[in-house]
Amino acid sequence: FCTLLSPCSSFVSTTMLRRTVSSMAGVSAMAAFAPPAKVELKQWCEWTGNSWNKVSSVVGSSFRVPCANENAYTMAATAVLRLIINNNIDPTRVGFLGLGTESSTDNSAGAVIVRGMVDDGLAKLGHPRLSRHCEVPEFKHACLGGVYALKSATRFVATDGADRVGIVVASDIAEYAQGSTGEQTQGAGAVAMMVENTPKLFDIDLAHTGSGSAYRGPDFRKPVKRHFIEGYHQTPVSAKIPDFPVFSGPYSTVAYLEEVTTAVEMMLTKLDVRPSDYYSQLQALFFHRPYNMMPIQAMSFLFARALARSTSAENVARFEALCAKAKVTVDDARADLDATSAIDLFSYIDKGQEPPTNVFAPTQAIAKALRSEKEFGQLLETKMSLGSKTMANFGNLYTAALPCWIAAGFEEAYQSKLDITGKPMVIVGYGSGDAAESIPITPVPGWEAAAANIGVGKALDDAVELTKEQYDGLHSGKLTDDVAPSRSGQFVIDRIGTRNEAAFQDIGIEYYSFTL
Repeated sequence: FCTLLSPCSSFVSTTMLRRTVSSMAGVSAMAAFAPPAKVELKQWCEWTGNSWNKVSSVVGSSFRVPCANENAYTMAATAVLRLIINNNIDPTRVGFLGLGTESSTDNSAGAVIVRGMVDDGLAKLGHPRLSRHCEVPEFKHACLGGVYALKSATRFVATDGADRVGIVVASDIAEYAQGSTGEQTQGAGAVAMMVENTPKLFDIDLAHTGSGSAYRGPDFRKPVKRHFIEGYHQTPVSAKIPDFPVFSGPYSTVAYLEEVTTAVEMMLTKLDVRPSDYYSQLQALFFHRPYNMMPIQAMSFLFARALARSTSAENVARFEALCAKAKVTVDDARADLDATSAIDLFSYIDKGQEPPTNVFAPTQAIAKALRSEKEFGQLLETKMSLGSKTMANFGNLYTAALPCWIAAGFEEAYQSKLDITGKPMVIVGYGSGDAAESIPITPVPGWEAAAANIGVGKALDDAVELTKEQYDGLHSGKLTDDVAPSRSGQFVIDRIGTRNEAAFQDIGIEYYSFTL
């Protein structure tokens, strides 16, 4: 990792990076929920004729599908209730309940719906309800909503909520049309986090967070009007309304790489560290993870830019060899370094041109060559493997994907008895459209006790493996029966209102129930 990224003036010592006492707000507990219905991707490949070798390498092992009586709110409420019960959180101290999602089914209410369910579950379990003075905001920005909610909760407990705790829950349903290129990257689930001034799992360094955003037009969108335009996926009135996104894969990949780079490199600048020292001492990197390959693509892109900036003889030689392997000139590769700040990706589309997919072609080619290197493979194994095997079984969780990987990573570190106290980590969130956040975090002393209660692996227990007929039925909405044998400790949609009178209306409003 010698002088790989942009040069900085100061040196990062081990004592600076390995903190023993946290003075920052952060996360004290986490909990996860996955719907029981599961699609094994190996079986899906048999159903669809896709290559299992390719899908298992690029995507993962399986994904979850919500039943007709589940949605983003029910999953969020189940995760929050688990968080409170499993960690003995006093509900009356909760002053902030933030929901991050892009799967809302109500354009007015949001986190307060989750609050209503949690209150009901707490009461039935004999616990007090959440504080009446609890804020209930919802955050929406594609897959970044959960990270924005986490930042907001951290600010809350660091300012006017210093004597209280915050809860953040990221909950989403990723669904794509059958036969589309995104079908294998579906998923559903929720992750809840408790945030407080004296974190028991990891602290959050907001002061050195890197941010990035730029309008990308039709990058990845869910416009309401698509439901009324001929050619969009129409369904019978009796079936569910599809929430398939409008997306352009190659264009979205370029946008992702550019915005993540902007955020990460801003973080490095704000830290004012030698990136080589910083990266070499990092314990782990967690990226937004819609499927297995995307974080690898991001890290290889960042690393390729790092090599392009390097001035050491060893790294210059390595970079030139990679350029030769990728059939890219060194000058073209280095010219890409300024491209992220100079290129307006949406301007191409706005002018009626085709979406840009090769504006970073030299760096992408080098990144591809880099991914075939044994040395880079070792980097991935040492810095990005924590929790990866567990994540391969969740599928795409949209805004919950990054929180789930963090939870899985800490759980694996605890189970493997790793010494990660005080060792720096980085979480990188991304939301199409687009925006990104790169945040330094650090495990605090005693993190093991909090990690022992996360239960990410347990959230995958009691799965119901779907047949093709069941999968087709849930996907289309024609299968309305619950496939789960038990809903103990979970929330579900009980009924939907139908009254549409002048004095009282609840048409379309969902009512929920909790099973002890």
